Amino acid sequence: MANIRASIITIGDELLIGQTIDTNSAWIAKQLNTLGIDVTKRIAVGDNEKSITDAMDSELADADLIFLTGGLGPTADDITKPLLCRYFGGKLVINEQVLAHVKDIFTKRNRPFLERNMKQAEVPDNCTVLFNPMGTAPGMLFEKNGKKVMSMPGVPFEMMAIMETAVLPMLKENYQSDAIEHATIITAGEGESFVAEKIQDIETAMPSHIKLAYLPNLGMVKLRLTGKAKDAVALKAEVQDWMLQVKERLANIVVADGDIAFEQIIGNLLKQKGKTLSLAESCTGGYISHLITQVSGASNYYKGGVVSYLIEVKENLLGVNAEDIANNGAVSETVAIQMAEGVRKQLQSDYALSITGILDKQPVQGEKEEPGTIWMAVAGPDKTVARKFKVYYDRVRNKESASIMGMLFLWKFINDKL
Repeated sequence: MANIRASIITIGDELLIGQTIDTNSAWIAKQLNTLGIDVTKRIAVGDNEKSITDAMDSELADADLIFLTGGLGPTADDITKPLLCRYFGGKLVINEQVLAHVKDIFTKRNRPFLERNMKQAEVPDNCTVLFNPMGTAPGMLFEKNGKKVMSMPGVPFEMMAIMETAVLPMLKENYQSDAIEHATIITAGEGESFVAEKIQDIETAMPSHIKLAYLPNLGMVKLRLTGKAKDAVALKAEVQDWMLQVKERLANIVVADGDIAFEQIIGNLLKQKGKTLSLAESCTGGYISHLITQVSGASNYYKGGVVSYLIEVKENLLGVNAEDIANNGAVSETVAIQMAEGVRKQLQSDYALSITGILDKQPVQGEKEEPGTIWMAVAGPDKTVARKFKVYYDRVRNKESASIMGMLFLWKFINDKL
């Protein structure tokens, strides 16, 4: 069977004005990709009948599967359901199973069931209801000329629940496509151009059914190999062989295999070595701690952290010398070193990372360093190493950048790559 083509249409004015970030289409695309279904287009349209209709007309002419999210609530701006009803020539009727489910939700939440909530149980009589286990708005499946259109709520966790319980099982059962295989390598310390130059001959030699994508991010470059073929077993072995060639060529800058977050990489490394970590954060305000504890099982290696935002906290909790702060500023090598060593001693961890810096673009009174300067230190059992870094964006972006830089610095220290 030829590859299945899919389009994703997200509906809502809030998407077009930037009030809400569209995470739905990214999540749907990722699920479809694992099934070998090609997402050829992602479209965002407002709460406007003509825009939705035009998008439907266009995608029904081009795609085999269309996924819509948004516009299925009980309020006046939720226009998707009546529009689809007219588009496919049906009429709205009460679905008793959905009605019972909606009433049960309101009863459990001790909320009054209003007349407008009855609309949640209305569905076109020519659709297949996609039951929503997490909310009141059901999904709907329409078929036309052998093509399927699936409409789901815009609330992400409701959409995901419908996809996981109803849509994805149906797609697995009814659609077969070429096998698809991914392999990802994460590199750090060199830019995209350097990496591409280093493996140019390998990339040129790859067969046409295997593609290499460069995905640069803060301080790192991900390399993703994607292969498509009929034979899944042979394809997996082939992709793995090319991945090993790339990995061997870039051995000195490869950080990890797989598409995983850097905080997971740090966690895996600490677990592998049986070591523990503590943090002393100033300018990042606990953001690195937040990332580290996003990983399930972080308590096995993460002891805790101190957000030493003010000078007196650096002095009183971490033992930073007041005279050193007065002479060198809070953003300095000596302060970063004392912060790392202080939190390591206080929390009795094997390793400690400290970070202090100026995230804004304006100078800070009493600091000798320029805006955008970050000092970090890592303290271990045998030594402490400090480095100065620069960030160049706005405050929020700089906090994220500094946090990734800090984890990469920690990774290099533990692996003796500094």
